[in-house]
Parts: sequence; C-alpha cells; structure tokens
Amino acid sequence: MTARKTIGAAVLAAGTIAASVALPASTAAAAPRAPIAATAAAPAKVQPAKVQPAKVQPAKLQPWPVLRQGKNSAWPQVTVRSLQYLLVQHGAKIPVTGVFGVRTKAAVIKFQKAHHLTPDGVVGSKSWNALIVTLRLGSKGPAVRAVQDQANFRNGKNGHSLDVDGSYGKKTKAWVAAFQKAEGFRADGIVGKATWQALVTESLSF
Repeated sequence: MTARKTIGAAVLAAGTIAASVALPASTAAAAPRAPIAATAAAPAKVQPAKVQPAKVQPAKLQPWPVLRQGKNSAWPQVTVRSLQYLLVQHGAKIPVTGVFGVRTKAAVIKFQKAHHLTPDGVVGSKSWNALIVTLRLGSKGPAVRAVQDQANFRNGKNGHSLDVDGSYGKKTKAWVAAFQKAEGFRADGIVGKATWQALVTESLSF
C-alpha cells in the first residue's frame, strides 16, 4: 500500500468514528435546554452572630498610699486608720485614731525593722505589702476591723454598713464580694492583695 492510500484510509476511519458518535441534527435540536434556576446554587443561610455578654474589666489599681507622720491631707482618715489597724494586727500597741502621730511612726519603724525594710517611718508599697493579711469568712482581729471600717466609709446613706467588731462573718463577706464585683475582681469574698489595695486607695469611695 502506498503512502497516499494509507493517509486516505486513516482519514476515512476517523470520519467513520466521528459519524458513529455524533447526534443527528434533529435529535440535538429537540433536546430541551435545562432551566438556569435548576442549576443555580441555593443561597447560603446567614447565621445570626452570637452576642457575648460584656465582661466587666477590672479597675486599674491606684498606687499604694504613701503615709508619714503629719496630716497626710491627700488621704482621708480612714486610710490612716487602716494602717493603724494593720499595725495592731501585727502586735503594735497604738490607738486607732486616724492621725499619724509619733506613736504610729514608732510602730511603723519597729515593723519595718522586723521585716527588713528601710526603717524610715514612711509607709509606701513595700510596707503595705508586708502589713496586709489575707482575710476570709471566719477571720478575726484588727485587720477585719479595717475592712469593716472601709465599708462604712463608703456608705453614703447613714455611714454604717457593718459592725466594726473584728469578726469576718457572712455580712462582711457579702459586702466584700459586692465590692469585688463592682471592681471587676473575682467576687470570692476573700480579701487579698488586690482587694486591700483597692480598699486603702479609696476606690469606689464617695
């Protein structure tokens, strides 16, 4: 077989195959066109966004008060009383008057020496951190009186929220928990460092 015949046979074979698979014109024209809507994707359902309840942000703690002998006019007397109650909690024999006098300064110096702090009689952050004690339901003593005194200081109605009896009962715990909640703290009713710092820096006071 010559090359021309071979090429011709290949073309004929290809035409035969194409004819066997092609649809007749009448059939192609008769085939209905699929509606567009049938092939369009259904619109995605939009889920409403879940709104998370707003969280109370903890209040930014103010620096510890700096107290020294004299008037301490930048702070109310309840702040000095809290200092004096805490000193008494640690064994000092001083009256709780809200006035930082000679006896209070001497008690501060004695406490600072015992805790390896600079014995200058000035109460700053290091002295406060050494003075505070953790209080909870069942605690007793002058430190509890300091918390109760602070509660009464914040009472804008009659000046008396709690009995200043040095006994950490259910009423004191409830007041502390409410104070912590207002501050954005964990409202566990336990007076730790952050709660003490908010108390003695007069946070939420009138």
